[in-house]
Amino acid sequence: MRHGKKVNHLGRKTAHRHALLSNMASSLILNKRITTTVAKAKALRKYVEPLLTKAKDDSTHARRTVFSYLQNKESVKTLFGEVASKIADRPGGYTRIIKMGEVRVGDNAEMCLIELVDFNTIYGKEGAAKKAKTRRGRKGKKADGTETVAEVATETPVADAKAEKKTKKTPAKPKKEKE
Repeated sequence: MRHGKKVNHLGRKTAHRHALLSNMASSLILNKRITTTVAKAKALRKYVEPLLTKAKDDSTHARRTVFSYLQNKESVKTLFGEVASKIADRPGGYTRIIKMGEVRVGDNAEMCLIELVDFNTIYGKEGAAKKAKTRRGRKGKKADGTETVAEVATETPVADAKAEKKTKKTPAKPKKEKE
């Protein structure tokens, strides 16, 4: 039983596990998105999110603390420069784990994508704004009972569809319409 055991050992000794998480955290910070197994991604999230929180306070002490975890000057520079400016107003939840539904060929391990939330390029606020514009309400009707152009335009395709059904029943030649 796993009572009170919060650390996933990932089948490694402590030094190997810390080195693995340090390298994965550096790769995540530099590349903004990495593909790994679900178990490693969940362990990486617990490892990297406190480092991202420390990066909000750009002090020498914070830089040295983060460097002791990452052991990579380039990733520390990227974290305190580019990443910290984007996550400055976010209260937490800096990473996102997306399960890919695929399994690794060798050992059938579940694969996922872990990314920094503020650096996604595939989807974002633009998609949500487009979705918010569509309405299904009856805003088009005016108070005095007249119909708007949009409602008249939606009725004409229905009439055209009915006319097409009638022409399909009779084997008459289609007439060319003049525009």
